[in-house]
Amino acid sequence: MATLALYSNKGGVGKTAAAVNLSYLAAQAGAKTLICDLDPQSSTTYYFRVKHRLKSQAKGFIKGRKHLYKSIKGTDYENLDLLPADFSLRNLDATFAKLRRSKQQLRKILKPFKNQYDLIILDCPVTISILAENILNAVDYTLVPLIPTTLSVRTHRQLLSFCKKNNYKTGKIYTFFSMVDRHKKMHHDLIRSVSKEFDGVLQSYIPYLAQIERMGIYREPVVAFAPTSAASKSYQNLWDKVQKTILSPEKRK
Repeated sequence: MATLALYSNKGGVGKTAAAVNLSYLAAQAGAKTLICDLDPQSSTTYYFRVKHRLKSQAKGFIKGRKHLYKSIKGTDYENLDLLPADFSLRNLDATFAKLRRSKQQLRKILKPFKNQYDLIILDCPVTISILAENILNAVDYTLVPLIPTTLSVRTHRQLLSFCKKNNYKTGKIYTFFSMVDRHKKMHHDLIRSVSKEFDGVLQSYIPYLAQIERMGIYREPVVAFAPTSAASKSYQNLWDKVQKTILSPEKRK
């Protein structure tokens, strides 16, 4: 069993789209998969056509176990379950801060599910506070979408610096390029330089395509409603890299 966070300390980088499509591909590959929507905007929940409602709201989430079992919903796809989000999760960070072992709460909450699923994927909100530390403590690996722009690269440096200062293993943080415009020379240049600067860069990228934006219209993974599209092929390529580079048994030893 493995846990993987789709996380970024910068918004608007294609994190949720990646989480939705990777979880679908994992399930299609036969892995019993749970995708957990931790973002109060509940976009992942919306994409999977599930009501954005947690039993007992954020209080039930904190208590975990039977409260979360009641919240988990099946999706339209075999092997894929969803723990939905709602707006009450906006206070999750502050709630964790009030508890003992405040940075270990998410790990404790997710522990009962680890024997039930082959893969747990977290779609995480934009944060670099106690909730972010909970995420880093709870998962085996973190996958960060990175737009090849100056500000996006800068925020990734901030994340790695934060992890080093707080003794989180940067070797378990991977990144891939997202929302790439193949017609922009700057994007190509930054992809080359970033691949040399950072460790853990997957040689895969998600292009900036209107097909991905249509997920909001169809409320499905793009690999489900447009399986032969360029967008779908890019997510399939990313999933192949994730399996080979991150989730392979040799890497997890």
